[in-house]
Amino acid sequence: MKLMLNEAETRAKLIDPKLHESGWSEELIQRELKITEGRIIDEYGNRKEGVKPDYILFLERYFPIAIVEAKDESKHHAAGMQQAKRYAEMLNVPFAYSTNGHKIEEYDFITKQQRTLDKFPSPQELWERYSLWKFNKTLPFNKEENPLLYPYKIVRNKTPRYYQIAAVKNVIEAFLNGKKRILLTMATGTGKTEIAFWITWKLYHTHKVRRVLYIADRIMLRDQAYNRFEPFEGKREIIKEGKASQIRDIYFATYQTLYSEKNGKRLYQEYPPDFFDMVIIDECHRSGYGRWKEILDYFKDAVHFGMTATPKRDDNIDTYAYFGTPVYVYSLGQGIEDGFLAPYKIHKIYMNIDKKGGISLTDIASEGAIIEAPEETEIKDFYSVGEFEREIILPDRTEAMTKKLAEILKIYGPTEKTIVFCVTKEHALDVVKILQNELAYDITSTGINADDFVVRIVDEEPNAIELAQKMADPESQTPVIAVTVDLLSTGVDIPPVKNIVFMKPIASKVLFKQIMGRGSRISEDTDKFYFRILDFVNATRLLDPWDMPPEEYIPDILEGPFDYFLKGKVVDSEDGTPIANAKITAKLGVNMVKPARTDENGEFIIDGCPHSPIKVKVEAKDYKPREVSVDPTPFKDKIAVVIELKKKRPKEGKVVIKGINVYVEEELYVEVEGEKLNKARYIEYARENVKKKVLTLDDLRKIWIDKESRKRFLEDLKAKSINPELIAQLLDRPDADAFDIIAHVAFDAPILSRDDRAQALLNEKQQFLNSFNETAKRVLLNLIEKYKIGGIDEISTEALTTPDIEKIGKLKEIIDSFGGIDRLKHTLENISWSLYEVGGVR
Repeated sequence: MKLMLNEAETRAKLIDPKLHESGWSEELIQRELKITEGRIIDEYGNRKEGVKPDYILFLERYFPIAIVEAKDESKHHAAGMQQAKRYAEMLNVPFAYSTNGHKIEEYDFITKQQRTLDKFPSPQELWERYSLWKFNKTLPFNKEENPLLYPYKIVRNKTPRYYQIAAVKNVIEAFLNGKKRILLTMATGTGKTEIAFWITWKLYHTHKVRRVLYIADRIMLRDQAYNRFEPFEGKREIIKEGKASQIRDIYFATYQTLYSEKNGKRLYQEYPPDFFDMVIIDECHRSGYGRWKEILDYFKDAVHFGMTATPKRDDNIDTYAYFGTPVYVYSLGQGIEDGFLAPYKIHKIYMNIDKKGGISLTDIASEGAIIEAPEETEIKDFYSVGEFEREIILPDRTEAMTKKLAEILKIYGPTEKTIVFCVTKEHALDVVKILQNELAYDITSTGINADDFVVRIVDEEPNAIELAQKMADPESQTPVIAVTVDLLSTGVDIPPVKNIVFMKPIASKVLFKQIMGRGSRISEDTDKFYFRILDFVNATRLLDPWDMPPEEYIPDILEGPFDYFLKGKVVDSEDGTPIANAKITAKLGVNMVKPARTDENGEFIIDGCPHSPIKVKVEAKDYKPREVSVDPTPFKDKIAVVIELKKKRPKEGKVVIKGINVYVEEELYVEVEGEKLNKARYIEYARENVKKKVLTLDDLRKIWIDKESRKRFLEDLKAKSINPELIAQLLDRPDADAFDIIAHVAFDAPILSRDDRAQALLNEKQQFLNSFNETAKRVLLNLIEKYKIGGIDEISTEALTTPDIEKIGKLKEIIDSFGGIDRLKHTLENISWSLYEVGGVR
């Protein structure tokens, strides 16, 4: 009877020879290549197992074309097909194979057909099938001419991940097929700039593009891209205000610079309209109503390649209407599942006045609040949460909210890098001041300079970019906390940041996902494997399951005819006088905008209008802007609408309200599993999990006394998101020993403070302590004092090297005073046992 080969033997003796026979050389075969890191499952960076297909077949080092799943000789040859298809879809390759070494099962994603083969197709055959599918012709199988096969440029060991390879391939395919508008949708932190560089590198070196323009909306993003394109040294240049150099090939600019004026023209108009072959638009979810649309219209013959980190939403719908369906999508959820992005936990805090949706001035005045309002300021009776700090200043709320944040940061770790998003720059200043005062002592005790641990990073700060760079540097201890408004909301890479704090109400899912993305990067250098969202304004209501590509969006294209007119007049609302030179922006449809200006009579006319209503935005100096919906008419000379504008009042001061009783109304903790827990449920959750590990209070005490078992026990609790210090805060007993907190939660034991236990020890073990010589006794009393502050870990030999104990004597002298190292260790164990034998909890 023939012995059947196992899987390893089947691969080596049957499958490998078949691959070689079909022309697959070893350099085109990757075996068990790990294509994902595996989802992070705890805060220590432990992961699920990554995905490793048995074989990936490549046409070029980073151009996969097929997946092969191997089964041992005794199995059915098609037994691995389902898994092979899953991996093939993941890698975006069109061919999947399953084999037992004898027969080969093929699934072709192009034809949707499955068939049984005797041998593998050759690389040339798969290339021909692939290129006929994609391009209706066989492209040259030549690296020098074909950008799909041209080698990647690897810099600083940044090799492309599987989804980046798929994204590069899909964008280049669209380019080669003549698509003029290309969109890539990928979550923040997944390397869109890297992808843009690789695409440009391949197209440039195969002579498909000569000149490329990379547009960003911030200097930091522009410079970040410029630096990543370093291999183009000598061919790249930053476009700066007032200068329109035309001697390079790869250009980087901000919208603002391109829109600035030079010689009576916009700077971008200094370039011929056909100067660029491709324009890359970073963060292109900035609305099509914005400046990039005008710039793209000018460079209309270039390929427009947009990159966004947000799927289609109501607030970025113009972007998707302009570009169409993305050629590739990679979501935040997939990035977390693959282990390339950090998972998150959510801690929600509701202040009492926020929970009510806002405040009534009548109600708070009756309760004794002081309302300060400058003259001529229009005061409303009710202000919603969205108006807090914009229309109305609430110092008590800011103080209560920020002190609560400081309390939370003390629990989680005051040195964890944190970004706080505030409403206004002034609001940010107040938050900086309170955090400075609340956390300075805790920061100083860690050895970090408390003078600059919390900073405001806004555009008016002269060193804002330098501070952002220091925040991103894992080697830089400061700043620890960055308080901002929106400067750090997008594009800036700060991998070490562990806490994202929302003190600013958010309505836009686009903005929320951009801000959330600040924490999604993993930083192994700082042991950052997850991040928290500390949410004071219920911003996390905007979370949604972004695990699937957005549905294909077909914009509402107006059919016309466009033969109606809109004649209007703009006047002062108080006296009816015409307003000359008012700016008119008529939005006829998605990405269809017509500008105009009013004449000396305040009149304007817009032709080429549809037969359906259009939106008209009116802006004039010293007046409040206004947007109205108007029906165009077939009459060119008849005024269809009179638009009244209100004068801007002199800059009004904000209403300031003091003396409000502000407090935390409710807290929710949402862990990885997504379950929302309030205070009572969190404590119950802790009770259930502790009792799964220890049956009795005596068992807990035995675990607690032994340093190693205590450490493992606390690590197990931490992995379950159970934090004794957090529970102590919730129970309003920050002075309690962690042992007592756990004992109370699990076994209803009374809570004792560390002071209580230390004093009980001194009272009940006085004779024992007096039995030591003066040096040893001073050391023990010092360690007991340390226990009051730091807990049981302070009763250790490691504490003998601290400055205050070194004043008692040198380490050798201290050891000798106890009669040797063994006697010293035995004494410290005795003290540890005694701490938990006295005081009433045994």
